[in-house]
Amino acid sequence: MAELRTDRLVLRRWRDSDLEPWAAMNADPEVREHLGDLLTREQSDASVAQFQAEFDQRGYGWWAVEVRATGGFIGFAGLDQVDDDMPFTGVEIGWRLARSAWGQGYATEAALTVLAYGFDTLELSEILAVTTATNSRSQAVMRRIGMTRDPADDFDDPTVPEGPLRPNVLYRIARGAGSRRDRREP
Repeated sequence: MAELRTDRLVLRRWRDSDLEPWAAMNADPEVREHLGDLLTREQSDASVAQFQAEFDQRGYGWWAVEVRATGGFIGFAGLDQVDDDMPFTGVEIGWRLARSAWGQGYATEAALTVLAYGFDTLELSEILAVTTATNSRSQAVMRRIGMTRDPADDFDDPTVPEGPLRPNVLYRIARGAGSRRDRREP
């Protein structure tokens, strides 16, 4: 499994020491605001086991993200196959950070590195990103990394019951489309 590094971050394999802060993130209503129900510790631990199995199987997935200066775990970033029940196919980029890491440019920094890996190493032709229509923070990161949205691609997530989390937006970026890999968030 490749380890990715930026000026401030390390994207790496998950460790047992990540399980507790990951569970705390998944029990935080603000972190889960656009994701649905809070997760129990068992559900949270199971998600990490699944992340690792998928990474071993495919060679990419969700990396644990830590701050280089402190070694502190702050969340995840990576790539995943779009779920079969979605109205489109492909590979999507994503991130989820602890509230203490918000507003510091970490999501953008990690996402730019993941995009580069997806295009340069995996040779993907396109990378997608999905979030709820109300998640303006993630949509801002998508725009900062050079992704674009066509409102005609917006959709209702078939896996989510009626409510505010069902309407979703789809962003895209093609290889060579001029992603802002060199740009750092102010």
